[in-house]
Amino acid sequence: MQGTSVVHRAPLAAKFVALLAVGVATTLLPSWWTGCLLLALVVGTHALAGLGLGRLLRTMRPVLPVLVVLFAFQWWSQDAAMAARLVLGILACYIAAGVVTGTTSPSALIDAVVGAARPLRRWLDPEAVGIAVAVMFRSIPWIADAFGEVREAARARGLERNPRALVLPVVIHTVGYARATGEALAARGLGDPVEGPQDAPAGGSRPGGPGAPSTNDGAPG
Repeated sequence: MQGTSVVHRAPLAAKFVALLAVGVATTLLPSWWTGCLLLALVVGTHALAGLGLGRLLRTMRPVLPVLVVLFAFQWWSQDAAMAARLVLGILACYIAAGVVTGTTSPSALIDAVVGAARPLRRWLDPEAVGIAVAVMFRSIPWIADAFGEVREAARARGLERNPRALVLPVVIHTVGYARATGEALAARGLGDPVEGPQDAPAGGSRPGGPGAPSTNDGAPG
């Protein structure tokens, strides 16, 4: 994304290394208070990038219910310190990933993924990987908008507490969107290649064709 902060100007490789370091650090946290320090460092980086408190709260809103349930389960099965350390580590990784995507343009991220996939071109098509990432970037906001529209429609009908009224339309719209996207890619020759019929052997291959042996050879006229 456009910006003039130090984080925006940092090389993408440095951002990936920092994100990896945060992920590794979460597995090495000795206690919950070190998790608080790591989270504070990540939040400080988010503020240094100038992404804003509103953006931070909006990005955290979808995952907070999951983290609350995870904290409660870990507290019940282990203890409160273990639960806090786990949740703080996940939250730090989540916000750090948001800093990377929030300070890097999608085109730069796609180029980086394509470049990373080039050494694997024997097994993967780097351009296909780039297209997959581009489709993912485009699909996530679309699905979020679809969920918002369905939720508003369900609320207007008094069905905002009905999971079926919320989930089923989103699933149907998402499947339709995926089919339309796949058809658009295939129309541009970007889908999986379609295997054609096998080449015919010399002299013809179809039964009864010009090169096919006659079943009446030697038969009396």
